[in-house]
Amino acid sequence: MPRGMAAILRPAAIALLLLAIPVPPDRGGIPDRWNPWAPLRVADPPNALTSLKLARLSRDGELCRAVLADAPLQATPVPDREVGAGCRLTDAVRVTRTRFALDTPFLLSCRGAVSLALWETHTVQPAALRILGAPVARMQHLGSLACRDVARAPGRRSRHASADALDVAGFTLSDGRRLSILRDWGDADAPAGRFWRALHRGGCRSFDGVLGPDYDAAHANHLHLEVGGWRYCR
Repeated sequence: MPRGMAAILRPAAIALLLLAIPVPPDRGGIPDRWNPWAPLRVADPPNALTSLKLARLSRDGELCRAVLADAPLQATPVPDREVGAGCRLTDAVRVTRTRFALDTPFLLSCRGAVSLALWETHTVQPAALRILGAPVARMQHLGSLACRDVARAPGRRSRHASADALDVAGFTLSDGRRLSILRDWGDADAPAGRFWRALHRGGCRSFDGVLGPDYDAAHANHLHLEVGGWRYCR
């Protein structure tokens, strides 16, 4: 079996095995992080069930908002509405602060905000401490909501069109150092280059789709992080 197919099937097989165990979600026997009935908790380290629990949030707005309320992120729900032809906000929030300070707020779907909180908690901050020796204090982004098509596929709306995607361009550490993907990605052996590659790999565990500078020139200055649609990591 191809390695990629095995990676997709493994979480599903584990979930089916656990679902065969007749243990209600409100009774003991299975830790919540391994209980397929229990809601996702951002604080719990990701495991084989995380992607399945994230997918559930896309179908259940009320559950997603409950999970987000317990995440290290400041966000306010915004009304569902059309934002352009073929572009619609559904279960979206206005994010004014994540685990890190922001230069400007942004809109993001609830599911996208949960994935962002997971990524920052279990990938970004640990990588900064491990590789750079200081925590991240601030994040720079290039925006989320944009009512437009996929650049390579005219006629097909981008995940930005529904605020399901965020473009992350840089970080500022607590000691004042600035990390820019445009400047740092090119040297894979330097600490900053290793940091960005760790973020790219970790993003593929928290989001459904990730595009970085190696994908094309249009992504040279940011990581594109999205939820919904097909899974890919490029």
